[in-house]
Amino acid sequence: MNAINQLIRIKDVSKLTTLARSTIWAKVANKEFPAPIRLSPAICVWREIEIEQWISNCAHTSGK
Repeated sequence: MNAINQLIRIKDVSKLTTLARSTIWAKVANKEFPAPIRLSPAICVWREIEIEQWISNCAHTSGK
Protein backbone atom coordinates (compact mmCIF):
# COMPACT_ATOMS: atom_id res chain seq x y z
CA MET A 1 0.00 0.00 0.00
CA ASN A 2 1.52 3.34 -0.94
CA ALA A 3 1.54 6.43 1.28
CA ILE A 4 -1.46 7.96 -0.49
CA ASN A 5 -3.65 5.01 0.50
CA GLN A 6 -2.14 4.36 3.94
CA LEU A 7 -4.76 4.04 6.68
CA ILE A 8 -3.81 4.89 10.25
CA ARG A 9 -5.49 4.44 13.63
CA ILE A 10 -6.17 7.21 16.14
CA LYS A 11 -2.99 6.39 18.10
CA ASP A 12 -0.95 7.30 15.03
CA VAL A 13 -3.11 10.33 14.22
CA SER A 14 -2.45 11.57 17.75
CA LYS A 15 1.31 11.08 17.33
CA LEU A 16 1.37 12.90 13.97
CA THR A 17 -0.71 15.86 15.14
CA THR A 18 0.36 15.95 18.81
CA LEU A 19 -3.34 16.29 19.66
CA ALA A 20 -5.03 14.27 22.38
CA ARG A 21 -7.60 11.72 21.26
CA SER A 22 -10.39 13.74 22.87
CA THR A 23 -9.28 16.85 20.96
CA ILE A 24 -9.25 14.92 17.68
CA TRP A 25 -12.79 13.69 18.25
CA ALA A 26 -13.97 17.18 19.25
CA LYS A 27 -12.46 18.63 16.06
CA VAL A 28 -14.08 15.87 13.98
CA ALA A 29 -17.45 16.69 15.58
CA ASN A 30 -16.96 20.40 14.76
CA LYS A 31 -15.87 19.55 11.20
CA GLU A 32 -12.43 21.07 11.88
CA PHE A 33 -10.58 17.81 11.24
CA PRO A 34 -10.83 15.06 8.61
CA ALA A 35 -13.55 12.53 9.37
CA PRO A 36 -12.48 8.95 9.94
CA ILE A 37 -13.50 5.92 7.95
CA ARG A 38 -15.45 3.46 10.09
CA LEU A 39 -14.31 -0.09 9.33
CA SER A 40 -16.45 -1.64 12.06
CA PRO A 41 -18.36 -0.41 15.10
CA ALA A 42 -15.11 -0.41 17.08
CA ILE A 43 -12.52 0.54 14.44
CA CYS A 44 -12.01 3.93 12.83
CA VAL A 45 -9.11 4.85 10.58
CA TRP A 46 -7.93 7.95 8.79
CA ARG A 47 -6.18 8.36 5.45
CA GLU A 48 -2.64 9.42 6.31
CA ILE A 49 -2.52 11.82 3.36
CA GLU A 50 -5.56 13.72 4.73
CA ILE A 51 -3.88 14.10 8.11
CA GLU A 52 -0.66 15.32 6.48
CA GLN A 53 -2.67 17.84 4.44
CA TRP A 54 -4.46 19.03 7.59
CA ILE A 55 -1.09 19.52 9.33
CA SER A 56 0.25 21.41 6.32
CA ASN A 57 -2.83 23.67 6.24
CA CYS A 58 -2.39 24.43 9.94
CA ALA A 59 1.23 25.41 9.35
CA HIS A 60 0.24 27.72 6.50
CA THR A 61 -2.58 29.29 8.52
CA SER A 62 -0.44 29.92 11.61
CA GLY A 63 2.24 31.56 9.48
CA LYS A 64 -0.06 34.38 8.38
